[in-house]
Amino acid sequence: MLFPSLVLLALAYLVGSLPLGHWLLGRLGLDTRNLSAYNLGVENVLRQVGPTSALLSAGLDAGKGFVAVLVASSLGPLNGGGAELCVLAGLAAYLGHLNPPRALYGDTLPRGRGNLLLLGVLAGLSVAGGLSYWLTLLPLAIYAAALGLSGFVSVATLLGLAAFALLIALSPLGPAAKIAGLGLLLAATWRFKENVGRVLDGTEPRLGDDVPMVGKQQDVVVAAFLIHPLTLEDFWQTRRFAWMQPLVARGILSEATIRQFAQSVRPMKVGELTGIQTQGGKQIRMYLLSSPLMPEVFRDDPALATRRAIEGARLAQELGASVVGLGAFWSVVGNKGQDVQAAVPGITVTNGGAYTAGTIKAAIPGILAHFAGSGRDLKAATAAVVGANGVVAFGIARTIAPQVARVIMLGRDPERLERSAQTLRRANPGTEIETTTGYERLREASLIFSATSDPDPVIFARHVSPGTWIFDEGRPADVDESVSRLPDVRVIPGGVVRPPGNMKTRLDIRFGEGAVPACLAETLILAATGEYERKSLGAQTLSENVNFFVEQAEVLGFTVVD
Repeated sequence: MLFPSLVLLALAYLVGSLPLGHWLLGRLGLDTRNLSAYNLGVENVLRQVGPTSALLSAGLDAGKGFVAVLVASSLGPLNGGGAELCVLAGLAAYLGHLNPPRALYGDTLPRGRGNLLLLGVLAGLSVAGGLSYWLTLLPLAIYAAALGLSGFVSVATLLGLAAFALLIALSPLGPAAKIAGLGLLLAATWRFKENVGRVLDGTEPRLGDDVPMVGKQQDVVVAAFLIHPLTLEDFWQTRRFAWMQPLVARGILSEATIRQFAQSVRPMKVGELTGIQTQGGKQIRMYLLSSPLMPEVFRDDPALATRRAIEGARLAQELGASVVGLGAFWSVVGNKGQDVQAAVPGITVTNGGAYTAGTIKAAIPGILAHFAGSGRDLKAATAAVVGANGVVAFGIARTIAPQVARVIMLGRDPERLERSAQTLRRANPGTEIETTTGYERLREASLIFSATSDPDPVIFARHVSPGTWIFDEGRPADVDESVSRLPDVRVIPGGVVRPPGNMKTRLDIRFGEGAVPACLAETLILAATGEYERKSLGAQTLSENVNFFVEQAEVLGFTVVD
């Protein structure tokens, strides 16, 4: 009997894996693999193909579970062994639905929850599997009650399957059925782990919520932005990980263990920016996504960082976003976003460089005017530019060179620095342009502009003279906290923007209440205007794109914080 049982279980797995609904909707031009279980995929189906086709697709999925149990029941008379085989067949069909052979779908597998198949399994167990009705109807009742009370499909499903596993464990059925009941619960828990995390973080939509999607409403657009923790304090902000903090404090878990664990976590939705509304009345929903890589990982394992960025872009697409921005150190991975865009062509990817440069361009005249208004002689001043090998910092140097007596360009590559300096010397023959790789030269400057991609502070108190003004464009900050304690030193954060409307978020993104980094604002502007070809990718930033974002920011109601 063992061999026939194994054959029937294999057949149940294949029945569960059949992409019947996918094939049906595919004939109507809808690829179900692009409908995310994280974002109420059933609503997508109903909206795009109508109730008739959606119900037919749902019936096919439920039918798979019913048929799998029905086939298993044909092995023999409905005795205890037959009932056990039917429960095992239900588990096999569910596993087939969640993890089908790649030959049926290709590289992009479906991400469905499998609830309809589970409904078919329970129906099959009642009709053909020989299980008493209380073993199958009570879990359904618990599912319905949990869904009605919480509104979360994931929570209701897990509670219903927990009830089923418990009832099977208390029944006279044999060990195989009890293992199968527990297997259903464990399989569902693994599939719903991200949904449960989002319930804890307060970002999971409830049944009936108006979830925004591409093209659903003309006055609502959806964007996403990829972030990461800069410190372990940021890591604890998400409730799904906050329980680890006391374990670290008590020494049960080490910080090294947490950092290693963070590298294994795929991108997830951890927050949302709401209340953003342009002056023209368009609402912008911004999903905050995170794969919690610490800053040093971007330096030590760029291949992992690029892979996680690609996964994040795919998640953003599944969530219905039209554009995804790469924040903080995500902006430098994969050739500054080019590899990410090539891997996920279905969504616009931007590193935010153009509007970041635009905010600097807008802020510098005001900073220089305030500096001159404080009684300083701007024309006789020495200004230093840190990170001058980079595009943004070189743009700063080019802007300030005509207005000061001397510019010190500081960077890591002396040959490249000298080539950039030659360009500035030709354009500004009256300004002394110097290059250096030593931070001690910063003490000669009364104005310092910094824009590096270093994960740690690079400017410390020993590098700065009292009375110096510092414009810090680095994210994370280039200036160490010790600098602010020097006499009369002023540190001005750069690239900070206030979106229009009344923006709210549960997460502290470290830019002050109602404010965001310019790279995130660029993502919002792209979503609002639909001018996706203006995206920032790679090291080059077009002047016309910089001007576009500055102009559109003013039209839409974005303001630079100075």
